[in-house]
Amino acid sequence: MNDRLFVNAVAADGSPLHIAVQDGRIASLGRERPVLAQAEVIDLAGHLVLPGFVDGHIHLDKSFVGDRWRPHQPVSSLRERLAIEKSALASAKPIAERADALIRQAASFGTMAMRSHVDVDATTGLVNLRAVMQAREKWKDLIDIELVAFPQAGVMTCPGTAEYLDAAIREGAQVVGGIDPTTLDGDADGQLDILFGIADRRGAKIDIHLHEPGETCAAQMDRIALRTRALGLQGRVAVSHAYGLGDLGEAELDRVAQMLAQAGISIMTNAPGDHGFPPILRLREAGVRMFTGNDNIQDAWWPYGNGDMLQRAMLIGYRSGFYTDEALQVALDMATTAGAGVLGKTGYGLAVGNEASFVVVRAPNAAAAVAAAPYERAIVRHGRFWDGRVWGDPDQRAFKPEFES
Repeated sequence: MNDRLFVNAVAADGSPLHIAVQDGRIASLGRERPVLAQAEVIDLAGHLVLPGFVDGHIHLDKSFVGDRWRPHQPVSSLRERLAIEKSALASAKPIAERADALIRQAASFGTMAMRSHVDVDATTGLVNLRAVMQAREKWKDLIDIELVAFPQAGVMTCPGTAEYLDAAIREGAQVVGGIDPTTLDGDADGQLDILFGIADRRGAKIDIHLHEPGETCAAQMDRIALRTRALGLQGRVAVSHAYGLGDLGEAELDRVAQMLAQAGISIMTNAPGDHGFPPILRLREAGVRMFTGNDNIQDAWWPYGNGDMLQRAMLIGYRSGFYTDEALQVALDMATTAGAGVLGKTGYGLAVGNEASFVVVRAPNAAAAVAAAPYERAIVRHGRFWDGRVWGDPDQRAFKPEFES
């Protein structure tokens, strides 16, 4: 039976919600229980329904999830960190296996789309990219994974990397990445000319890691916005982290925010524990799309993380001082709808005609779910409960958790 009625659920605002599903898509939803002849009826017993989560920034090639625990090693420089990472990864399980383990874990929490940055440079070539693409192929029917060709070691300071970034886009990465054009590469115009040149030539998006401080960050935003508008790339450029936006005075922040909004540049923050980060509400009020992701998960950069985007939304709210229901729902939006917009995910969300994929959580409303990040949840994919296996796995059976009132 393909038709299902999910009844007695709760919407984000705490109101009653009933969802009718036909052929894996939402046929209707609202306060009134619909009539759907011969449909299987599933009583959600007052549980909250949320759209699937979107991890807007993750590194599938770096994580040790699926491998053994590795204690964190402090360093005094970026170059030292890169050397430690290279050594640790050399003795780890193959990238495809670790990426598969992390994708599975994230999916089990309700993540249905992600943007993964994958190291591509003149020293690693396309090895990491091809391994992550292998893992992506396995999960293609359950999770949309957009890949960023990420020059972790720099572009200008790592000769030959520009050619590999271009090759990565030709091979299947959808986004060209960058990193700290001034403080790492020492040639902001040179790096940005290469990135925007590839994006313009190949029809790719752009996502730039920016850890630079204060005025250096603001100047970089000026360069990025100028190129974005000149090439008509509005809505296709993102800046990740943008720590320096948290250092700016109010007048300068307002100027940069208006410029970002006009250029359609999105900002990703994961509210890192030891850094300032962009003032989310102030930027949103100016019209800047703010989204979030887990970033590094249990790797050589830091030991934290499990892939749970509801927990990430909680951390966004916690570090931002979000107390009201309205503010807590902003954190949820960053982990769902905003991220989906950045990835260009279609047929997404709780709306008629969209894919019937959502997360069922034990909470009275969305704000409460963000504040508590309850671990217990069930995942519905294409109108049926998902038991954690890839579609087509041997012995794939219908799975229906028991809900208690």
